[in-house]
Amino acid sequence: MWRFVSKVAAAATVFAGVALAAPALAQDAQKIFYLLSHGGPSDAFWIDWNAGATKACDQLKVTCKISFSGGDMAAQKEAFNSALAAKPDGIATTSAQPGLWTEEVKAAKSAGIPIVFFNTDDPATGRQAYVGADLRQAGVIWAKYLVDHKMVKQGDKVFLPVEVPGASYQQLETEGIASVFDPLGIKYDVVDCGTDPAGIIAKMSDYMVANNPPAIIALGDSVAASVKRVFDGAGVPAGKIPVVGWGNSRETAEAVKAGFVNAAAWQFPSAQGFMPVALLGLAAAGEPIGYDIHTFSLYDASSVEPILKLYDK
Repeated sequence: MWRFVSKVAAAATVFAGVALAAPALAQDAQKIFYLLSHGGPSDAFWIDWNAGATKACDQLKVTCKISFSGGDMAAQKEAFNSALAAKPDGIATTSAQPGLWTEEVKAAKSAGIPIVFFNTDDPATGRQAYVGADLRQAGVIWAKYLVDHKMVKQGDKVFLPVEVPGASYQQLETEGIASVFDPLGIKYDVVDCGTDPAGIIAKMSDYMVANNPPAIIALGDSVAASVKRVFDGAGVPAGKIPVVGWGNSRETAEAVKAGFVNAAAWQFPSAQGFMPVALLGLAAAGEPIGYDIHTFSLYDASSVEPILKLYDK
C-alpha cells in the first residue's frame, strides 16, 4: 500500500518551536491571526479542521478569527482583504484557485504579515509555508494504486467525479493521475457532480448507469462519501468496481471497512487545523518559518480502525 508520510522532522521542529514560543505569546494575548477557508463549516473535514485550529488558538493564547466561504471565492477574497486591512499578526488561507492570492500575498509580505497556506497550495505566490497534502502527488498515488493492483488496463476510462471542476485540487490531482495513466493508454473522465449531496448522488448514479466505469477515483471528500450510497442505489456490490480517492469522512471510512472503497486518503484534518496556527505562532515570536508540512496517508481495510475510532470520540 502506498503511503506518503508527513515530514516528521519539520513537524517536530514546529512543536518544539511552539513550546518555546508559547510563554512569549501568553504574555501578549493581543496577537491576532486570521484563518480563511474556502470550505463550508458543516463539512465533516472542516469540522475536524476547525477543532484543531481552535485548540491551537487556545493553547497559544491568541485570538483567531476563523471564516468559511463555502466555495464562494469572492467572499473569501473579501475576507482576505478585510484581514489585510486589520493588520493582524498572521494570516493562514486556502488557495482553491491558482493565482487567486498573488496580489494579496504580495501586499501581506510588504506589510510584514506572515502568510501560511493550508489544505490547498499555491507556492508561486511566495507564501512562507504550507500545511496539507501534496495534491499532485495524491493523484499519482491513487493512479499507481489502481495500476499496481492491476485494477485498470490500457483502453479503460476511469471515472473521476469531483465537486468543483477547475478548482486547484481537481487540476493538481488530475495532473498527477495523468502522469501515470497517459503513458499507459488509460483514459479518465472528470465529471462535475456539484456540491449538493443529493445532486452528487444523482449525477454519480447517472454516470455509472450510462458508462459502467472500470474504476473510480473520487477527487473530493463529498463524492467519496457518496460512493456506498451510489453503489447501493445502482445495485453494485462491494468490491465489484475498484474505488480510491479521499477519505476524510466517517462515511468513506465505513465504506473502506465494508469493501466499497479500496483505499482512501486521510489528511489528518485536526492537525491540518492546528499546524498553521503553530507556524504563525512561531512567526509572531520571531522564529523563521519557510518549510512545508505534508499531512497525507493512504489507508485501507487493514488500517481504517484508528480513523473510525476518531469519529466515535
